[in-house]
Amino acid sequence: LPAPSPTTAVPYMSVKCIDVRKNHHKTKWLMPWGPNHCKKLKDFDEAVSRQIEANDIVFAVHIPLPSKEMSPWFQFMLFIMQLDIAFKMDNDLKENAEITLDVSLAYRDDMFDDWEEIAHAIEIRKLKCTFGSPKTVESEGRHYDCDFLPFMEIGSVAHKYYLINIRLPVNDRKGINVGIGEIKDIRLVGIHQNGGFTKVWFAMKTFLTPSILIIMVWYWRRITLMTRAPVLLEKVIFALGISMTFINIPVEWFSIGFDWTWMLLFGDIRQGIFYAMLLSFWIIFCGEHMMDQNERNRLSGYWKQVGPIAVGSFCLFIFDMCERGVQLKNPFYSIWTTEVGTELAMAFIIVAGICLCLYFLFLCFMVFQVFRNISGKQSSLPAMSKARRLHYEGLIFRFKFLMLITLACAAMTVIFFIVSQVTEGHWKWGDITIQVNSAFFTGIYGMWNLYVFALMFLYAPSHKNYGDDQSNGDLGVNSGEELQLTTTITHVDGPTEVYKLARKEAQE
Repeated sequence: LPAPSPTTAVPYMSVKCIDVRKNHHKTKWLMPWGPNHCKKLKDFDEAVSRQIEANDIVFAVHIPLPSKEMSPWFQFMLFIMQLDIAFKMDNDLKENAEITLDVSLAYRDDMFDDWEEIAHAIEIRKLKCTFGSPKTVESEGRHYDCDFLPFMEIGSVAHKYYLINIRLPVNDRKGINVGIGEIKDIRLVGIHQNGGFTKVWFAMKTFLTPSILIIMVWYWRRITLMTRAPVLLEKVIFALGISMTFINIPVEWFSIGFDWTWMLLFGDIRQGIFYAMLLSFWIIFCGEHMMDQNERNRLSGYWKQVGPIAVGSFCLFIFDMCERGVQLKNPFYSIWTTEVGTELAMAFIIVAGICLCLYFLFLCFMVFQVFRNISGKQSSLPAMSKARRLHYEGLIFRFKFLMLITLACAAMTVIFFIVSQVTEGHWKWGDITIQVNSAFFTGIYGMWNLYVFALMFLYAPSHKNYGDDQSNGDLGVNSGEELQLTTTITHVDGPTEVYKLARKEAQE
């Protein structure tokens, strides 16, 4: 409840500056306020009366607002644009109108330094506007209701002050910025991560990294002490631990001191690898508890389930490279600016959401089958000696509990993926009202770590022996055999208890 929200949205209003030089040179930056501020225009009526052309007007936005400064703790900056367009009979907004923006971005770390250019680009954005009133003389001056436009995204906030200069070049012969209505103002909304949330996030990663590393070393040491080779499930759990460690390692600390704009892309890749590993693990985890002796312990037996996950992850990677990969060169680029790009991006989010929901239903079905197999074996329990029966009841309870936790974790992961995609998409579409509580992000992240930790702890081979006098009346488990919550072969002698409990023959 007291945690800071993950992001903050700050509205900015551009200032109309006059640039009356004959040659618009990129080296001169126009400041909206301060000691060296530009010559300003109140509105375009003043520009007309003073015979100032549209090409001589620059919309200037200084980030942040006066008497504040940006911080590396903000991690990223995302900007969306809103145009205030008024209706005029002689300058109406055409259908499917496109606006051409000549945009430049600069930075400085001191109020008296010169501005250094970061990027310059000429971008085209489609205008999607509606007009609620009839287009008559009486309606002149009323504003169109226009959608937000994606404007810019930067993967690091390494400097204190930023300046955006936007020109709307007009060329009647080429049809550039013709038929876009009468633009009154340009507004920007800047979204950045909260510094307080960043500190909580870094602290979590710094604390959890050694925790998972220690349990991984302990787990793998337990397995290497065995006389047999590690089996598929043990390898997959270890691989899941590696992917969790990869996502945990707090490399973000470096983003405080270095201008690493690729951190957003790197974070997406890390999360993608973890998602792919987690989804694959759940399939193998349930499958290994269901399959017959000759089918299990082979990765090739799961190619039908793991294959689509790998293909989906690769598509996700390509999609991300098309957006954030290009933004490393041009922060003003957005896949959402074109019709095809928007449709592809929307289709991806919808298809990914549907596939994840279907995956979850398939996982529920597999867990149900595992439960049914175990229930079939529970009928053998009353015939056992009391100590052996209590031992097996405890084993079954722990195993069922772990399966239910797996389902809960899967459900939360699916919800988290869909919500995070929709949230990010809403920024791009321009609906800035959506806000996910920071407890949701930290909670899901903590849940993954706890789940991986619990898996390694429960599935590490045990080196304790069970009493030799209890061998009669059990499920055929050899006396003195190691006990562990695993499904795979520990000895040449035969499988462990849960393996026997969960295999298909249990129903017979």
